[in-house]
Amino acid sequence: MTPVSVTHYIKLIYRSALFLAAAVVYIISHIKHQDGIMDLLQQLPIIAPILWCVFVVEMILRFFPSKLESPGSQKQFARNYIKSGATEIKVQENNATMLVLLVWILFNGIFGLLHMWGILDDGAMLLLACAYSVCDMICILFFCPFQTWFLKNKCCSTCRIYNWDYAMMFTPLFFVRNLYGISLLLLSVALLIRWEVSFYRHPEWFSEETNEYLRCANCTEKLCTHKKQLQSLWKAVEEFTQERVRRLQK
Repeated sequence: MTPVSVTHYIKLIYRSALFLAAAVVYIISHIKHQDGIMDLLQQLPIIAPILWCVFVVEMILRFFPSKLESPGSQKQFARNYIKSGATEIKVQENNATMLVLLVWILFNGIFGLLHMWGILDDGAMLLLACAYSVCDMICILFFCPFQTWFLKNKCCSTCRIYNWDYAMMFTPLFFVRNLYGISLLLLSVALLIRWEVSFYRHPEWFSEETNEYLRCANCTEKLCTHKKQLQSLWKAVEEFTQERVRRLQK
């Protein structure tokens, strides 16, 4: 495993722990008709700042080059542009990118309406954001629906919307009136804007054809290897299961 992939797994572990803890607190508080997550955070004033700092630090680091970040998020920096000599720029179509944006807005708009109607409370929106944070790492490490169904990109290194992740993660906080949530959302949007400005000013940085940094030979992540191993393992499990079923049917 590369240092970059280790970093991804560390994030997956602590984000999953955060989501599970939030889910348990949310469920218990509703069963016992006690204070919700937001009230509990106010009663435990040290917890919210710690969680806020963790994600703020993650996002701030994205504004600067780092060897521990995925190449997919690092192509926005001039230092990672390695000229290939080619002039044809190939990136995911804007139509596919806009479709992802539209689907995400509509999908979260449903939760927003449920929140406005009082069906979902602030705690549920916070829980949804925590779930998105886990899904973000699942997309990187195991399976990404945006890559498979919409953008059709080769891997995370060539992903057109890689740095949209935090803005997508904190979208539910748009409906929560909380200083911590609003600040996380605003910082994530700033990160997204920084990414989009880089893309429109230097599209050659984002294309594998024009930027050798994005090619497999220069990849520091090697997640394709992990995904292929997982696919092979899953296929072996399926074949083993099918063989056992055939034997039992005889």
